[in-house]
Amino acid sequence: MSRLVFITGASSGIGQALAWQFYQAGYSLALVARRTAEIQAWADGHQIDPQQCQIYCADVSITDSIVAAGHECMRRQGLPDVVIASAGISVGVDTAERADIDVIVRTFAVNNIGTAASFHPFLRPMIKRGSGKLVGIGSVNGIRGFPGHGANCPSKAAMISYCECLRGELRGTGVKVVTLCPGYIDTPLTRRNSYSMPFLMPADRFAGRAFRAIEAGVSYKVIPWQMGWLAKLLRLLPDCVFDRAFAGRPRKPRNTEH
Repeated sequence: MSRLVFITGASSGIGQALAWQFYQAGYSLALVARRTAEIQAWADGHQIDPQQCQIYCADVSITDSIVAAGHECMRRQGLPDVVIASAGISVGVDTAERADIDVIVRTFAVNNIGTAASFHPFLRPMIKRGSGKLVGIGSVNGIRGFPGHGANCPSKAAMISYCECLRGELRGTGVKVVTLCPGYIDTPLTRRNSYSMPFLMPADRFAGRAFRAIEAGVSYKVIPWQMGWLAKLLRLLPDCVFDRAFAGRPRKPRNTEH
């Protein structure tokens, strides 16, 4: 019987690239997104065996929606071996704009509450079984705060911290928590950025490295590694130096900007 991976945010970007990587490695797929037609079109285009793939419609920002998808997955396909909370939002915000406060709320609802809700249905069954991997997607943007990133940076910092908390709670249970922190990955989200993106990596290459890290059960990994060193260097900079270095840098585009 093949192993099973449950992936949220599977309609595009990192989630979709991870789905293909796991499928090629022999996993069955449980793919979750609001836009299920896009997942189906992708699965058809890649000639995914329907016996090895189930698609679930859920909005991770609505707790009952994603929890229900998790329970339905277990009913249809069994308990996953790997759960990847890949759904995420990355848009610029301006705190002076009232509408952007709502963007911050939704960002945390998807990136943080949505991750916890994605893990929730599987936690006790995995502990009872004594095995499983829960994968949270952080970001190097969680290391420091950048202009215009008032939603993304703090949400990713919270993601890193949350996964660390959960890892400690699950110590000794056989359930592993893996925190992946992508640098700049070529996806529809990053293509909107108007600033330079050092070490930009294709999504399929990221997925290959992420797969190996997940299989190994590493606790924390930055991909690509060069961004990990750059992030550590930025963390060490005094605030006055950091602020001066990023003064005038183009801000991340807001939802209303194109």
